[in-house]
Formats: sequence, C-alpha cells, structure tokens
Amino acid sequence: MYRGRTFSLSLPPFTKAVKWLIIINAAIFFLTTLLQAFAPAFADVFSYVFALVPLRVVHGWLWQLVSYSFLHSGILHILFNMLWLWWFGAQLEMDWGKNKFLEFYFFCVVGAALTTIAVSYTGFGGVSTTTPTVGASGGILGILMAFGLLYGNQEIWLFPIPFSIRAKYFVAGVVFFTLIEAISASPHRGESVAYVAHLGGLLFGFLYVKFVPRKGMMFGASERYFSLRNSYYRWKRRRAARKFEVYMRQHNRTVTFDEHGNYIPPDELDKKNGGSKSGWIN
Repeated sequence: MYRGRTFSLSLPPFTKAVKWLIIINAAIFFLTTLLQAFAPAFADVFSYVFALVPLRVVHGWLWQLVSYSFLHSGILHILFNMLWLWWFGAQLEMDWGKNKFLEFYFFCVVGAALTTIAVSYTGFGGVSTTTPTVGASGGILGILMAFGLLYGNQEIWLFPIPFSIRAKYFVAGVVFFTLIEAISASPHRGESVAYVAHLGGLLFGFLYVKFVPRKGMMFGASERYFSLRNSYYRWKRRRAARKFEVYMRQHNRTVTFDEHGNYIPPDELDKKNGGSKSGWIN
C-alpha cells in the first residue's frame, strides 16, 4: 500500500478488471443511446427489464440487483462514474488483485441495491417500490469508501481545482453531502432513491473492508467448504474403522485404530506410549 504518499500528475494504469468494467459500461451506454434514438419503444423495454425496481426484484427479477449498475441516465452520469472507477479502483485492484476487486465491487453494487429496496418499503422520503434506479454509483462509492479507509492519509487532487486533500477527509465530505442530499431530496418524485443507493454503497464498502477476511469472501467460503468436507471424510474414516474393529472381533481377531481412524500395526502397540503411528492423517 502507498499510505502517506501523494499522487503525481500521472494518471493511474488501466488495470484489467477496471478496464473491462469501463468497456462494458461504455458499450451498454452506447447501445441504450442508439435504442433511444432509433427504437425508443425497445429502449423502454430494455430499461424496464434491467433497471432496479424494488417491486420486481422481490417478485423474482433478481438479475436487477446487478444489471442496474450497467445502465446510466446521461453522458455526465457515466463519465464521472467511470472516471472515479478508474482513479480510485485501479489502486485497489493493484493491491487486492482482480478477483478480490471484482468481488468487492459487486458486493457494493448488490449492497446498494438491497439498501434501496429496503428503504423503498419504509416510505422514507416518499420513495416508491416502483421507482427505477440506474447507475454504478453504489459500487463506485463503495470503492471510494475503501480507498478512504485504506489510504486515508494519502493526498488527492480535487481535479480540476488545484487543491489537495487527504483521502479520509474527502470521503468524509462525500458521506456528509450524500446523506444531506438523501434527506433533502424531493419526496414527491422519489429523487432520494439514487442517494439511498449511494449510501448503501458506502455502507457495504465499509463493511467489506472492516469485516470480510483479508483474502476475500470467496476464499473464506472455499476454506470453510474444504474444512467441512475434510471433517466429514475424517468422520467417515473413524466410523469405518470402528465397524471394522467390530467385524474382526466377531472373527476372533483384534485390530486397533487410533483416534483418527488410522490403523496401528501390532508391533507398534508394544512400544512405550504407543510409539510412532503408521497410516496417514488428512
């Protein structure tokens, strides 16, 4: 990590995951722009199917938890989202690797969607369960939160203003203004939906950095899976060993296994304290 260092005037590299996220978002934005120009009816259907609408998600349209993040409402919307993805996401991907970065990004995207859905059913700010939400801002704000937590003392330039500020203060300002915008947005048009998604992205970015294992959720889940699988196999081996002992006693023969289900040869039993054990332990 590069805590305490300042950015130079050079731009960050296009890391692999960041590059492909930008390409996919740009391609979908170009496609939707063409549809709006030449087939507006089909563009409405496309938005209807892939934008995040809480009521549809709870009725089974689960793909909207992710698909909404690839839709944008205008050129400035996608431009700033992709710039922030590049400027802040590239550093995280270089430190975490592609797989963990993508896991984190979509964790924040889905978290922002779930936050939006939950708030839509409370009626907060007049938010409706039928109001669509689009944009990658949930994932982007999650990236920004992670950057502030991990590189809090690193100074960043507030482009195009020739002024630098530490990342942790910049993130604190973003959180504050996002919260104010969510509270003060017009309840009559459901404008607070987008800001609620932003807050959800910030929240889930914080939760990931603070509580998810260092190597990521998928690594932790796979470790847990293999641990449970190995425990099951060890239990089966011990159970088989006990059954075999019973079987051999019924035929007037004695065999011995250790606590792991490993066979102990008779000559080993004569050694002090059981001696060294043969067999294998998984």
